Amino acid sequence: MAGTVHEVENHALLAEVEREAANAAQELVEAARLHRGQIVVIGCSTSEVVGHQVGSWSTPEAAQAIFRGLQSVFAPRGVYLAAQCCEHLNRALIVEHEAVPNAEIVNVLPQPKAGSSFATAAYESFRHPVALEEIRADAGLDIGGTLIGMHLKKVAVPVRLRQDHIGQAIVLAARVRPKFIGGERAIYNEELKNGYPDFDAE
Repeated sequence: MAGTVHEVENHALLAEVEREAANAAQELVEAARLHRGQIVVIGCSTSEVVGHQVGSWSTPEAAQAIFRGLQSVFAPRGVYLAAQCCEHLNRALIVEHEAVPNAEIVNVLPQPKAGSSFATAAYESFRHPVALEEIRADAGLDIGGTLIGMHLKKVAVPVRLRQDHIGQAIVLAARVRPKFIGGERAIYNEELKNGYPDFDAE
């Protein structure tokens, strides 16, 4: 039944998806040159991770393991994770308040049956979680075909990861770069092709 919450029968899977999530996060950090204060949007279908159709087999334990794996890479670098909710919450996001102190907060509590197991894991793990209707993230991971593009800055650039699955879910990744503007006379900063600079590191 759609929306039913399930437990993981194969507990070795939890360690596996935690490790795979950390691998994917590490690759994305390097490819997108992510730095402190930037935001990565994560869409995650735990149904797909455990081998079922998106939305049909919500698995909170898998979500928690994936969240731990991602945060083991992002948190020490000061990179914020924004967890995209499912379509039942119009793909709203759960994020730490300090990442978006001036954003317009909306009132909703994600749960596995309406929001996603992954967004629920994020809400339960963050210190001061808030919900937003939209965000403009610096990179993203789509785990299981959840469609995160609506929450990325322009211009999104695909990133090919060696860790292209988490569990049985396909993983797609993206980074962003500033738009090139102007015309034939414009001169560009070639370094910005690779993404946004870390001004604080200078």
